[in-house]
Amino acid sequence: MTPPRPGRAAHFDCFSGISGDMVLGALIDLGVPVGRLKDDLSKVLSQKFDIQVKKVLKNGVAAQNVRVIHDPADASPTDFVRVTEMIGKSGLPEETVRLSLDIFKILAEAEGRVHGCPADQVHFHEVGAADAIVDIVGAAIGVSILGLGPVSASRIPLGRGQIGCAHGTLPVPAPAVVEILKGVPVCRGHARAEMTTPTGAAIIVALADSFGSMPDMTLCETGMGAGDADFPGLPNVLRVMIGDPDLPGDWVDVIETSIDDMSPEFYGLLMERLFEDGALDVCMIPVFMKKNRPGTLVKVLCRPRDRDAAVRRILSETTSAGVRWRREERAVLPRETVFLDTTLGKIQCKRIVSPDGEARLTPEHESCGKIAREKNIPLRKVYEAALLEGKGKI
Repeated sequence: MTPPRPGRAAHFDCFSGISGDMVLGALIDLGVPVGRLKDDLSKVLSQKFDIQVKKVLKNGVAAQNVRVIHDPADASPTDFVRVTEMIGKSGLPEETVRLSLDIFKILAEAEGRVHGCPADQVHFHEVGAADAIVDIVGAAIGVSILGLGPVSASRIPLGRGQIGCAHGTLPVPAPAVVEILKGVPVCRGHARAEMTTPTGAAIIVALADSFGSMPDMTLCETGMGAGDADFPGLPNVLRVMIGDPDLPGDWVDVIETSIDDMSPEFYGLLMERLFEDGALDVCMIPVFMKKNRPGTLVKVLCRPRDRDAAVRRILSETTSAGVRWRREERAVLPRETVFLDTTLGKIQCKRIVSPDGEARLTPEHESCGKIAREKNIPLRKVYEAALLEGKGKI
């Protein structure tokens, strides 16, 4: 799971759907240098390729259209395992690699569910080609260059009709799109065409912290990315708006259940697996239930797209017969992961920025614990070293 990013807020207005080339076009329109994209992408793709960008009009709206040029005979890998190896060994920044892998994982898991095979056995066909790798990794590079922070997105229109693909003729939305967008607000859309592609769906699911109305912000810039198709009476354009949020925040789902008949031994593994399912936080709270029986309130905080996985986990691994959930808005301070060089070694920390702009470091427990064990010193001393030596490096 990609961690929250500090930086300016971005809202993806997907009124005409979303695809990989539309995302890349919008990010380029916002100022991502094409030359920088090519240089970074060449670290992933060994084959020759080019990115052509052209300003086009879609029903009177100007937008950037992106085309990837490469020799079809110089085939790029189509299997999930090979694609992830290429990205992992590229030498790109950790955040860019993590986001790229998240997007491809979402695609692979969806294709695996559609075709009845594990994700690591998926062959992407069209998706593994160079243009899709450029779209996905390029989007991750662009997000990093622009310094985007919390991302929100509108309801996703799907389209209607039929499309041709490697497996024959399929209905719109394509089965992989349906799998990817489970738990995401969608609508039919006005065009009789494929408005949202699997690649576009995977990118926005990996990026977006929330779906719905545009959050309050001071608008700074707008980028427009064009799709290839032309829709009657509707500009086939993705609009990305970025600005400074009035109050950093997003929407989360709070899931709760009260349990009074389960062995305490089971709660530890339950918490671990909930975090593996994407939970942002898990609390076990002592409570008194009916008839004054002592029990435990299990409370899970997660993004809306991860709610179903958390609910299934609770219902399958506890004695609870039901759960309740609600959606809440929260304020979140900008944060990022940093690695601090200290006299004890490299310590992973969170750098958190308060509303007045002051930054502070919070050492990560796992990183400090590893050093404490290796050097056989108290954990407290590792924390103290990180805070003391990090003062001048924030």
